[in-house]
Amino acid sequence: MLTTFSEPPAPVVLDEASLRATFERLRGRSAALRQESWEPRAARLRKLGEWLAKNQPRVQQALYADFRKPAEEVDLCEIYASQSELKHTLQNLKKWMSRRSVGTPLSLLGAKGWVQPEPKGVVLIIAPWNYPFYLAIDPLISALAAGNCCLIKPSEMTPATSRLLRELVAETFDPSEVVVCEGDKDVSTALLRLPFDHIFFTGSPQVGKVVMRAAAEHLTSVTLELGGKSPVVVDETADLRDAAEKIVWGKFLNAGQTCVAPDYLLVQEQVRDQLVQEIRSATRRLYDPKGEGVQKSSSFARVINGHHFQRLSRLLEEGQRRGGTLEMGGIVDSSECFIEPTLIDGVPTDTGLWSEEIFGPILPMRTYRTLMEAVDFVNERPRPLALYLFSRSADNRRYLLKHAPSGGAAINDTIVHLMHLELPFGGFGNSGMGRCHGRYGFDAFSNLKGVLQQRVGQTSVKLLYPPYTTKVKKMIALVMRWF
Repeated sequence: MLTTFSEPPAPVVLDEASLRATFERLRGRSAALRQESWEPRAARLRKLGEWLAKNQPRVQQALYADFRKPAEEVDLCEIYASQSELKHTLQNLKKWMSRRSVGTPLSLLGAKGWVQPEPKGVVLIIAPWNYPFYLAIDPLISALAAGNCCLIKPSEMTPATSRLLRELVAETFDPSEVVVCEGDKDVSTALLRLPFDHIFFTGSPQVGKVVMRAAAEHLTSVTLELGGKSPVVVDETADLRDAAEKIVWGKFLNAGQTCVAPDYLLVQEQVRDQLVQEIRSATRRLYDPKGEGVQKSSSFARVINGHHFQRLSRLLEEGQRRGGTLEMGGIVDSSECFIEPTLIDGVPTDTGLWSEEIFGPILPMRTYRTLMEAVDFVNERPRPLALYLFSRSADNRRYLLKHAPSGGAAINDTIVHLMHLELPFGGFGNSGMGRCHGRYGFDAFSNLKGVLQQRVGQTSVKLLYPPYTTKVKKMIALVMRWF
């Protein structure tokens, strides 16, 4: 069993004047980073990789201290995910930094064009509490790869992890290049008043709107990784045992506190009862193999704090009071912020379980008759961050992907599309904007400058210069017709 930290020391909180001075220090250094080749950038990333390799127990202990996160989930979802991003970036950094040649239209015959990535400058990374280590480190990797100076604002709800991030940065990076600033929403508000060159925010759609409004004051670009109600659809052709196991894992990982966790379940009515039974069985296999109850399992995390526990408890109570039927789970314990993996059916769609992002181990379900009906139900709600379908039917897969817009999607699995570093990850509409991971993350923190190099002397464009004689008019008409 991991031991928890004693009471974490007070966070290092800076006042507004100190925050501005910190920002100016980063901005002063950013000009030098702009001139660097790929080797110094790679060296920083390797130092981060060395820290990750040496400090696995510290990361495990911090996450256990904050919300009893199992060490195995820390290894998989916080450390391995960060290491995977880091290795992929190091393997491709030189190529990503190189200028990207493009074709030249015939109307600009003789010219050359290319895209030249350059650092944006000083970037702000606001990390959430649900994966507080990975969701600070992952964008940091992309930002450093792109040549930026970085300020990280971790969540005040995870003080042990925030302290660890501060220690990591102090042990690994030059303080003029990477800084951690701790504190509550007042610190975040003060940071958002500064003219950062890019803001990478992970959190709720409500706070995402606040970030975007603040960024607009400086015309700062943003990447918003938000949440939303991600549906999982199971049709009559699905392998129900396989589907149930993957749904249970994706939903109850980290006690359901995952932005791309299935938020609600739509199952074709013919296979509803069998799927429910398979979900019960899968939950026992994963979280209660000894039959002692999930609460005694060392594989199941806790809700982050009392505030979120009460919010989830209210949603569950309302769902039952309005006619919902518990198909599984329902046990809650405020002393541990514990909520049992729960499956509930028959909840009216005007309740919180259907209108709010749940972000906890409660899965509402309903049946549908046709896939068109399921798609209509999904499209009546804001665009989800992820969309999941379990089906053996190629026609059904094509139909869902074509008719149900979402930030990302996975067929016959949940969550794991995040692990594919050649795929862009991000939201759509209410679930966010911008893309991250791999080259998409590098590009998010880069200004992709388009460059045209023209030959000296007579060029094709000069044939179109004024005065607009009959000859020039004919040339313009020719260009418009054929080029």
